Amino acid sequence: MCGRYASAKSIDLIAGHFGAADVDDQLVPPGFNVAPTDLVPVVVERAGRRLVSGMRWGLVPPWAANPSIGARLINARVETLGERPVFRTPLAARRALVPADAYYEWYIGPGSPKQPHAIVREDGELLAFAGLWERWRSTAGEELLSCTIVTMASAGAVAYLHDRMPVVLPPELWDDWLDPGRCAPGEALALLAAAGVPELVEYPVSNRVNDVRAEGPDLLEAVAPLVGPEQLDLLS
Repeated sequence: MCGRYASAKSIDLIAGHFGAADVDDQLVPPGFNVAPTDLVPVVVERAGRRLVSGMRWGLVPPWAANPSIGARLINARVETLGERPVFRTPLAARRALVPADAYYEWYIGPGSPKQPHAIVREDGELLAFAGLWERWRSTAGEELLSCTIVTMASAGAVAYLHDRMPVVLPPELWDDWLDPGRCAPGEALALLAAAGVPELVEYPVSNRVNDVRAEGPDLLEAVAPLVGPEQLDLLS
């Protein structure tokens, strides 16, 4: 999975969709061009209550000297999730769902220039990425919550775009994934394996999404595929 996605739905809508009783009152939707280190909505469960919390995208472990390490931990490969020390503790105790409207991948076809594509659910529903979260404190005692998105080998209709994709959890697995009391680490890994691949569709979008400063719903609008020199020769 490349490091960009869209999350523009209202926080109240996200809370209702995921059955969250509480929301972070100061959290706002990050928009159509979410990038690493952005503050993003994350669904977690604490003391038996589901809530939508704001977290920095890019996991910052408690032992980190500073938050900069998070930029290298925006994704967690499912194949090594139970082995890497940085992910073992959150897998056991701090699992999350990361809501998304879509995510982006950049594809280079034969003879064609690199072009971003948007990937969305075929039914138009929100994507629920499997995630992990952590709590980090600075030497001054300031707290930072952060998250990472679990990825798997690509499969299905979008596999040709990239060799990795986020693990998308169906609603029937949300309760077990979010509640460590219901599901131990080994069982959580089994849940990820059982998640499968939802019906996804992809389409080319504007190169504007390449700029992390670009924003707006037009970033998710379909555009014509870019044509490379070899294809122009065929058409001439």
